[in-house]
Amino acid sequence: MKALVTGATGFIGSSLVRELLKDGVEVRILVRKNSNTKNIDGLNLERAYGDIRDKESVKAALKGCDTFYQTAALYESWGHDKKEYYDINVEGTKTALTAALEQGVGKVVYTSSIAALGAHGRDRLAKEDAEFNTWKTKSHYCISKYLGEVEALKVCKNGLPVVVVNPGVVIGVRDIRPTPSGRYIVNLLNRKTPGYIDGGANYVDVEDVARGHILAAQKGRIGEKYILGNENLSTKDFFKLVGEVAGVEPPKMKFPYTAALATAYVSQFIAKVTRKPPVVTPPEIRLASKYAYFDSSKAVKELGFPQTPIKTTVEKAVKWFKENGYVKAR
Repeated sequence: MKALVTGATGFIGSSLVRELLKDGVEVRILVRKNSNTKNIDGLNLERAYGDIRDKESVKAALKGCDTFYQTAALYESWGHDKKEYYDINVEGTKTALTAALEQGVGKVVYTSSIAALGAHGRDRLAKEDAEFNTWKTKSHYCISKYLGEVEALKVCKNGLPVVVVNPGVVIGVRDIRPTPSGRYIVNLLNRKTPGYIDGGANYVDVEDVARGHILAAQKGRIGEKYILGNENLSTKDFFKLVGEVAGVEPPKMKFPYTAALATAYVSQFIAKVTRKPPVVTPPEIRLASKYAYFDSSKAVKELGFPQTPIKTTVEKAVKWFKENGYVKAR
């Protein structure tokens, strides 16, 4: 058995590669020649060079593979032209999956996100049939992931055996960039989180998400979506948990939404001048002000999706960030 993984140098992709290797699967990855491969260096895998936006490079990489994991995406909140999100997350998805269709791949797992399912409040645990409703956040990541999922399901209807997975807010080890979700933890550890706003999300361990991809390939029903999530927590409670684990005082000040949004605009303006990442962006504040709680029972029941306690996941993440120099000595 051989699998192709795109996005293998990223947070989810690199964890997926490790899980596949544990299972004795032959792994080939598709990477760009200028990619940072720190997360996968030293692993026993085959490299093919290309880009999900280049159909021929994807087709060439897929030769001899029976499973395709399309995890590649632009997951960032700042520093990119908005067109990039749609080129990669929408057109790149369409191109890569069309290549898989033409190549006759046996099973495809497409990595979507709970961002593609919207935010439906604290009193409703949304499921896979939830409709996207966060256009007004102006988050190009969220919008592009929703549109990318639409394209994936279109290719599925044309005959590609696709299973869609929708991970929650993924945290854990080897978040080398770190991702926007990882920065929540790093900023708190470095005491750069002065307060919080009312909102909440569904958190999940990256290694569980990696295993969920493999289970989706093995047991997932074609054309179906599976939410790979775990615990629903308010932002206040999540920061409290990180603080307890790390021995850091969590932020106690609750900011009004309008004040937080104004601060985000100022932070974004300063970032454009200094060319250093802002502490927070306006789309992040708009998203953080919502409750995006989800029900992962379908993935648990149908796939056997694991549920590592979030406290354990936070402990692993905090330990990894500290050991790898992300936390400044005080």
